[in-house]
Amino acid sequence: MLYCFIMCGRFTLDPSSRFYNRFNVKNQLSLLKPSYNIAPSQMVPVIVNDGVENQAILMKWGFIPHFMKDSKIGFSLINARGETVNTKPFFKFALRDQRCLVPTSGFYEWKRNGNQKIPYYIHLKNEPLFAFAGLYDVWEDENKKKIFSFTIITTEANKILKEIHDRMPVILNEEDELKWLSKDINEEVEVLPLLKSYSSEKLELYEVSAGVNNPRNNSVELIKKRE
Repeated sequence: MLYCFIMCGRFTLDPSSRFYNRFNVKNQLSLLKPSYNIAPSQMVPVIVNDGVENQAILMKWGFIPHFMKDSKIGFSLINARGETVNTKPFFKFALRDQRCLVPTSGFYEWKRNGNQKIPYYIHLKNEPLFAFAGLYDVWEDENKKKIFSFTIITTEANKILKEIHDRMPVILNEEDELKWLSKDINEEVEVLPLLKSYSSEKLELYEVSAGVNNPRNNSVELIKKRE
């Protein structure tokens, strides 16, 4: 339950057959299956660009800077604030040339109601797949084993989400995804303007079952509208 009420602390991904074409990915990952309750520390397909083409890489959710001695810091770095991402020591180096897309079908947020927190599911009205703006790094343990990890960038909530939370993940417009991934673009003045709130008109949200509170639950029933 630790991660339930952090923005952004849970999301979904139903890759279907469109995943590789949607993100123009050349390689293929094995066992890429739907997940309806992705939580921090889990392995997630993330899109990077190697300077030539897009690649899908499984990464751990929870950013571990390469210069840290202990990987446990990743649990506290699942999100990065867009307003300060260019100044925070943990993230500013990654903003330059380690940007990534975090594919998703939707995400959860919790609304406080007295002593209760009620889960809501948020997704695009007309697109089954979209992407959060993310940053990644590669950390090595004492045995030189590499761990790829990422964080999701957040920004001020838009009009529809402010009723639930004051923050939201940065959802990139599809036409901005290539720019975000580009190795040829490393100036802050070009990428920081992309870290903005997404249009309320393109989103739908509704209350869902409290079953999402338990990360062990992972079925399509979690995203069904609560009657």
